[in-house]
Amino acid sequence: MSEPWPTGVFPARLIEKLHAEGAISVSSPFDADQVQPASLDLRLGKTAYRVRSSFLPGPLHTVAERIEALKLHQIDLSDGAVLERGCVYLVPLDETLDLPDTVSASANPKSSTGRLDIFTRVIANYAQGFDQVPAGYTGPLYLEISPRTFPVLVRSGSRLSQMRFRCGDSRLNVEQHRKLHAEHTLVIDEQLPVGDGVALSIDLLGEGRNGLIGFRSKRHTAVIDVDKKGALDVLDFWEPLYSRQRDELILDPEEFYILVSHEAVHVPPTHAAEMVPFDPLVGEFRVHYAGFFDPGFGNSIAGGTGSRAVLEVRSREVPFLLNHGQIIGRLIYEELAEKPERLYGRDLGSNYQAQTLKLSKHFRPYPEV
Repeated sequence: MSEPWPTGVFPARLIEKLHAEGAISVSSPFDADQVQPASLDLRLGKTAYRVRSSFLPGPLHTVAERIEALKLHQIDLSDGAVLERGCVYLVPLDETLDLPDTVSASANPKSSTGRLDIFTRVIANYAQGFDQVPAGYTGPLYLEISPRTFPVLVRSGSRLSQMRFRCGDSRLNVEQHRKLHAEHTLVIDEQLPVGDGVALSIDLLGEGRNGLIGFRSKRHTAVIDVDKKGALDVLDFWEPLYSRQRDELILDPEEFYILVSHEAVHVPPTHAAEMVPFDPLVGEFRVHYAGFFDPGFGNSIAGGTGSRAVLEVRSREVPFLLNHGQIIGRLIYEELAEKPERLYGRDLGSNYQAQTLKLSKHFRPYPEV
């Protein structure tokens, strides 16, 4: 009889153990950096299906059955293909699961995916919710992809989403959040007391950045190759936004913005975190498509002093006024199942450690960031 899996979010060693024991199967070996400190990057398979609409398979259907009913055409990703903005695609992932009865999983877009406004969601067979895989699940995984702002070039092996594995309920309650904050300072210059997670507010002053507060995406741009780093000029794709001695910003409907938190955040090596909406009843805008924060983010030892949370913001049907210091999100912390062997940061060459306002890794550095 095998040993029981420990309670908590799985760090890299336990993810690799899942793979070694057959709970995660792949057609080719893991990429060298595919296993992150507390998550697994998911790779696109060889075929994309353009479908008429997004869907959930529901308890009576597999994803493949739904694709067959809804597909418009299929696309070979072996040599790369462009996914057009405004379209919905389903791609079988290279990773398939045969999870132990006590181990579940959840998914989120990678940071770079969110910062390009690529809407992605993982779907499992018989699922009634996106990005959630129940304990004991056996079967394939699929990624729904819908570029919202830029057309993107992807290929088999591209990594747009990431998955966490956990055993049991490891989310901290109010008192545990407060205790962890007292011990490790989870957020610097917080606007509200730490409670059910850590509240984050928005920076609309741009101090230390010559008043630069964010970027608004341009329309009708060139294609972005998701696998090429540092290849693009910022001004070909983004309009810089400056405070001009104001402490507010009106979001235009259906425009996409990159903004940044006022607070510096810290994820201790013993924990992971996820960003969730501050108030899901506020429907005027959406913040942060990519919500995982690995252990070591913002940690001084890992080279992360002063790390901010970059916010991907899209307004809904009406213009919406944001004020400097407005609370727009929360970080919810979870305990790791064991002490991790690696941390997010300098030693792994992590792209967003010690970030302030930062676009995705595909762009060359901007002078004032």
